[in-house]
Amino acid sequence: MTTTAPPFGRALCAMITPFDQAGALDLDGAQTLADHLVAQGCDGLVLSGTTGESPTTTDAEKSALVRAVRDAVGARATVVAGVGTFDTRHTVELALGAEKAGADGVLVVSPYYSRPPQDALEAHFREIADASGLPVMLYDIPGRTGTRIEPETMIRLAEHPRIVAVKDCSYDLLGAQKVLNRTELAYYAGCDEHILALYAVGGAGYVSTVANVVPARLRAILDMFEAGDTPVSARLQQRATPLIEAMMSAGLPGTVTAKALLHALGLPAGPVRAPLRPAGREAADGLLAEYERLVAA
Repeated sequence: MTTTAPPFGRALCAMITPFDQAGALDLDGAQTLADHLVAQGCDGLVLSGTTGESPTTTDAEKSALVRAVRDAVGARATVVAGVGTFDTRHTVELALGAEKAGADGVLVVSPYYSRPPQDALEAHFREIADASGLPVMLYDIPGRTGTRIEPETMIRLAEHPRIVAVKDCSYDLLGAQKVLNRTELAYYAGCDEHILALYAVGGAGYVSTVANVVPARLRAILDMFEAGDTPVSARLQQRATPLIEAMMSAGLPGTVTAKALLHALGLPAGPVRAPLRPAGREAADGLLAEYERLVAA
């Protein structure tokens, strides 16, 4: 189990990437949102991940976003840059760019579409970890990539001094516990419904899409568990479940639902980029209703 302080903090938000109404990168909005999220309890921000629409932002936009958010939050929060692609060389270039822009670490997803076998997957991650001085968070999300980072591969990769963490979207709590038992990797729940469950067995915290809209509520789950009040922590997790389901499991991507709610709350978001499409009025109204029920509880 992890015995040292989590390398990137405990309460991390998978931040959306704000765009203006013309679809251009909104750096002022990104700074405003980042400042708000940190003030509400996030001690880390993950940029240009799935929620950050990384497939539709350019390399220059990714670097500019890191610089802007770094300037906004300073040393108050860690900044982790998503750099994963299906191309090892391109991923190395993005990692070097993130380091130059001021990131504290990089999030590296399994190469998608090509579905490399485990030995090739391991070599991919090692090459990226060797390329820069930044610590690496592996991103295991086989539902999107088509390839699982198997527990035995994780255990081997943990030997690399710069591979320090995992964002876990595998839906395999047993596999996560096997890795926790045999390594010092910091495991972050990438699925909001697993925040308390993974933390209770030695996880480091979470990287959350839902934290875009209720950062303090999710942080309280960890805080109450740390304070020794597991029943209250469990109730907070349970109360968040309807909003988690509405945002993450009701047929729309988390990017779309997070931006719909942020817009309703008057926070920077802007449109999504194609091929994503914005939430319709009925879906947006339903999301807002679930949000209001949670914050009123």
